[in-house]
Amino acid sequence: MHKFHEVTARLEQALSKISHENLDILEEVKEQVELVQAQFRRAKGRVDVPDVELYEDLLSLYNKSNDAAADPEVLRRLAERLQLVGIAELMQESLALHEMVSASGGDPGAIFEKMSNLLKEIKDFVQTENPNLYAPAREKNLPPSSSGAQTTTVGNHTAPVIPDDFRCPISLELMKDPVIVSTGQTYERSCIEKWLEQGHRTCPKTQQTLSNPALTPNYVLRSLIAQWCEANGIEPPKRPSSSQPSKTKFACSPAELTKIQILLCKLSSSNPEDQRTAAGEIRLLAKRNADNRVAIAEAGAIPLLVKILSTPDSRTQEHAVTALLNLSICEDNKGSIISSGAVPGIVQVLKKGSMEARENAAATLFSLSVVDENKVAIGASGAIPPLVTLLSEGTQRGKKDAATALFNLCIYQGNKGKTVRAGVIPTLMCLLTEPGGGMVDEALAILAILASHPEAKSAIGAAKAMPVLVDFIGNGLPRNKENAAAVLVHLCAGDQQHLADAEELGVMGHLVDLAQNGTDRGKRKAAQLLQRLSRFVEQQKRSQSQAEAQAEQSLSQSRAQQP
Repeated sequence: MHKFHEVTARLEQALSKISHENLDILEEVKEQVELVQAQFRRAKGRVDVPDVELYEDLLSLYNKSNDAAADPEVLRRLAERLQLVGIAELMQESLALHEMVSASGGDPGAIFEKMSNLLKEIKDFVQTENPNLYAPAREKNLPPSSSGAQTTTVGNHTAPVIPDDFRCPISLELMKDPVIVSTGQTYERSCIEKWLEQGHRTCPKTQQTLSNPALTPNYVLRSLIAQWCEANGIEPPKRPSSSQPSKTKFACSPAELTKIQILLCKLSSSNPEDQRTAAGEIRLLAKRNADNRVAIAEAGAIPLLVKILSTPDSRTQEHAVTALLNLSICEDNKGSIISSGAVPGIVQVLKKGSMEARENAAATLFSLSVVDENKVAIGASGAIPPLVTLLSEGTQRGKKDAATALFNLCIYQGNKGKTVRAGVIPTLMCLLTEPGGGMVDEALAILAILASHPEAKSAIGAAKAMPVLVDFIGNGLPRNKENAAAVLVHLCAGDQQHLADAEELGVMGHLVDLAQNGTDRGKRKAAQLLQRLSRFVEQQKRSQSQAEAQAEQSLSQSRAQQP
């Protein structure tokens, strides 16, 4: 613990010596450095008090000879303080110890042996205090209880209640093959696989985006479930025949697969009517479920759909781009769509297609741009100018599709300049001030992500955005206040005129309120702006005082020179 505190202090000291304010780095990086410094400073002032009694109790048992009797009071304190008073906790501790032994190469050594003896003493004591702890549920004859009960009565049989940690959060059933997703949550394998097959890319429990679709077997929990079943007289759940993740089996029947093949034949025909009908049916099939999306792609539909994007028939074109949109929901299909050379055709639809086709083309580009490397390819394909045009002149739905696509593309730094040069800033300013304000959230979010780019900063300043931004900081919704403040942080960085304009518009009072009541990010942005404005005001006062002093001195000298 002392070593960690020493390292923390040294890191905080090293960071404090770096004048990151003077470095040419992004505001987001500066924020991260300031946040880390603040955490280090807090850590320096927060030292855990060593638990002397717990240490001494552990040491007395650890060092005692095997034939010496342990003090029951010491055992009771240890069991309570270490939270080893129930079957699940004791089993988990045993498993952890077993894994440590396995990791050591199977040779426990004296240390592991002492730890094992210590745990056995605590187990024996807990079982002595609670004789029914390890007895099967049918032998305990426990009465049913209410809240927090461990048993439930069905007829004359008292059955144990399954611990929440042993249930799948999706099915609420006892897990047979628990697996861990990238967020750290555990699910039954078949349930989470079905969830992912349906096109979801979030954790069902936390709603966080999954960084990858990998499923890792939770061996510890599986072992605990098996031990709990054995202890409660329940037959352990049978796992699937193979615990290895197998290739997904899709539920398309032979008749459906035959139908898909027939549609693909029509799609590749030279008859425009057949192409239109087939593209429309594939569009609907791909929308229906994940099984269809995979089956259609595996049958070879994607290159055929890409080919007819250039058809002069607007309805066929619309069906084709929408079918690609629906297919792109499946993660594996995104790569196939890109590798089939779909992006130029989608961009052409975005430029020349019907309004519905343009909207769906924008939505397709957004779906594809979720993959980072695709952001570069889409940005280089000429997609950004027609997206800006759609943002300006589309329907409400079209504007939202264009905005989400542009926001995602601008996460890649190389696309920011292209977006500014496509004229997005005047369009965003119009959206911020249009009656109804239906696009305010999207417009401010795009401005916030662009504002760190020099060209964007210049364009925002030229668009006279300051009064609008200050108004949103004062009167907007929490997320809009946060984004408006983020834009203002970049706008005022090293710009005295913008600082003066903001101060004159009365932003200080709004920022004080945001710093106290805003979102976490909003509070950070408000604090940054307040700090800069305070320095600016102080500097202005000093300059004014110096000017007054010089004027007074000049006046005194001129008086002195008069006869």
